[in-house]
Amino acid sequence: MDVAARVTSKGQVTVPKAVRDALGIEAGDEIVFRVEGSRAVLAKVPDFLDLAATVPVPAAKRNVAWDQVIRNTKRARATARR
Repeated sequence: MDVAARVTSKGQVTVPKAVRDALGIEAGDEIVFRVEGSRAVLAKVPDFLDLAATVPVPAAKRNVAWDQVIRNTKRARATARR
């Protein structure tokens, strides 16, 4: 889909409704612009709370304090280097 928008004198752009609808962008959402060569790509910034439980956590790391997970990981990496 190609949709044009005009840049104002203040450098602002209104994201066209068709683009907002396609990306599920609503008032208050954050977006990110990524420059790739001479193009810019716009994307909706994901709500990190929506990502909860989407990453598998090994059983050994569940219900363990974060500082203990870090210590165990460093110890395992140091042992693997030997």
